[in-house]
Amino acid sequence: MTESTDRNQTLSAAQRHAVRQLLRIAPVVDELGARFTAAEQELALVGGSVRDALMDRLGQDLDFTTSARPEQTKRLLSGWAESVWDVGEAYGTIGATKAGFQIEVTTYRSDVYDRSSRKPNVAYGETIEDDLVRRDFTINAMALRLPHREFIDPHGGLPDLGRKLIRTPGTPETSFSDDPLRMMRAARFAAQLGFDVAPEVIKAMREMADRLDIISAERIRDELTKLLLSPNPRAGLTLLVDTGLADRVLPELPALQLEIDEHHRHKDVYEHSLTVLEQAIELEHRLPADTPDLTIRLAALLHDIGKPKTRRFEPGGGVSFHHHDVVGAKLVRKRLTKLRFPSAVVDAVSKLTELHLRFHGYGTGQWTDSAVRRYIRDAGDLLDHLHVLTRSDCTTRNPRKANSLQRSYDSLEERIEQLQEQEELAKIRPDLDGNQIMNILGITPGPVVGRAYNHMLEIRMDLGPLSEDDAKAELLKWWSTQPESSA
Repeated sequence: MTESTDRNQTLSAAQRHAVRQLLRIAPVVDELGARFTAAEQELALVGGSVRDALMDRLGQDLDFTTSARPEQTKRLLSGWAESVWDVGEAYGTIGATKAGFQIEVTTYRSDVYDRSSRKPNVAYGETIEDDLVRRDFTINAMALRLPHREFIDPHGGLPDLGRKLIRTPGTPETSFSDDPLRMMRAARFAAQLGFDVAPEVIKAMREMADRLDIISAERIRDELTKLLLSPNPRAGLTLLVDTGLADRVLPELPALQLEIDEHHRHKDVYEHSLTVLEQAIELEHRLPADTPDLTIRLAALLHDIGKPKTRRFEPGGGVSFHHHDVVGAKLVRKRLTKLRFPSAVVDAVSKLTELHLRFHGYGTGQWTDSAVRRYIRDAGDLLDHLHVLTRSDCTTRNPRKANSLQRSYDSLEERIEQLQEQEELAKIRPDLDGNQIMNILGITPGPVVGRAYNHMLEIRMDLGPLSEDDAKAELLKWWSTQPESSA
């Protein structure tokens, strides 16, 4: 049997497999294919939809490519789809919903960047072959032509899918010149699918890393987010670091590869951070949503990025990283803001970075109730995330030390639970509000009221709930030490 015969039989088997996968969406596919054919236009299911069908993971998102121009596509979808939108029309894409499916139909196209542009020049192609050769990877360059369901695979995507290999349809250099973001996408697919990246693709990524500089921060952020939320982000992050791409988009990550000196005086912080990320993923079930969580994954990855700037070699051979939590929080805020992450994500990851060492002051459980209250207050809505981050941050190989840290944190969580049962710590407020403070002290609104309020909040943290008389006595005692009291 010749190689050609082998290939044809493999393709035929794959086509039958894809058709079986398509049975559940047959009404949508058949109706849509018939509409475009009647209008003398070509239509094919394409890209990730075909790949996922072959991998038994086809979801509700269906991608099609067509010879029709966007305005024609819009007319063909109108009256058939339940809703139609044209947000992506400038890029040749019309969206629709039908029978619970999210549909995108895109005109044959090839998007090309010039050497300085951050936006692609959209050019429409004339054939599906024109379209497929411009796709990012061979596993995304397969199609099923409709309505006859003809399997199209001009670049060997099916064999690559079987080998679990990420390869480009043409040369990697051409593909990455067309859209440099594809270099990050290679890392993302490695993380999402567990596939290897072809050596020539890795080589091109190394040589063309600087091309990422023309890509907008928003597009880079979106790819990084998808990578981090994948089942195995380590694989993708390692590829970004090894190829130099991380130096362009997240330079604080490779900076964690602190050299190990001849005395082995400290860990590789980079490897530690990847391990913390993996352990945090294993503990995500502790978070309320129990789904991949971007905040905890970013915090786990970046919590130690202040270490390179704070590293000091101490007399006697020790190494210190004093205040790396505070420095790291500032670096996190700066980097995530530059990458255009939402402010809520930036605030949360920065806060977790700043708080990630707080537990280590707990020692053997000697914290006072006031210290536990402050821990809860400072964590706020991120308390569950802080629990996960702190537990994940233990990467010691010493079983005795690991068990000791585990027991200590178990103890802290138990005390938090006990205090939360006794007091509404999530809504903790001073025992006196602003109006009561002004009435007791006989003062008008101003900065003094704010200082008094903050003092009473600290008293609440130290002593727990007080009666109104006891709270008043504490306020007057404080007032007697203030210069305004004798004015």
